[in-house]
Amino acid sequence: MKVLPVGEGALLVEVSSGEAAQALHAELLRRRAEGSLSVREIVPAARTVLLDGLDDPAGLAERLPAWRIAPLPARAEDAVEIPVRYDGPDLADVAALWGVPVDEVPRIHAAAGFRVAFCGFAPGFGYLTGLPARYGVPRRATPRTAVPAGSVALAGPYTGVYPRSSPGGWQLIGTTDAVLWDHAREPAALLAPGARVRFVPVECS
Repeated sequence: MKVLPVGEGALLVEVSSGEAAQALHAELLRRRAEGSLSVREIVPAARTVLLDGLDDPAGLAERLPAWRIAPLPARAEDAVEIPVRYDGPDLADVAALWGVPVDEVPRIHAAAGFRVAFCGFAPGFGYLTGLPARYGVPRRATPRTAVPAGSVALAGPYTGVYPRSSPGGWQLIGTTDAVLWDHAREPAALLAPGARVRFVPVECS
């Protein structure tokens, strides 16, 4: 763990892996909820967590490395369920990369328990981890100029769902009617860092 000062009231904590960042994020949320940590913003990323609005950043920087960070629970209980039609245009390409028949891709993907590691790219877009490392896939060599909203996609170790139409280079394996971002909803984002997610296959119409 490496703790770096950012401005006058913030710290950037660098850790060794995405799993470690998720565990630290969960521990920070727990301590803030119980009142033992005063911080305005806790923002996770791939291997870092930013803490902003700290009263005593220097003191916390000294204490943090000695914290015992509990591992995340293995099972995805109370998960956000996202119905998905596995009808994406890159399904066959992903099957080839995985070395499995095309109809195995939905089964493998839906069997995984996912967690939102962090959010970014667009409002409502979550970077989900949970697939075993052997199922990581590269981004497309040529990105698409427009990916439809609701596209379920893979890139590297992550699964994501496009909340709106936008350019993108991820491998598209399915579609969902779930609304990832709705400014009239509270909260507006369906997914938040730390949330557990389960993809539920539905029949293609």
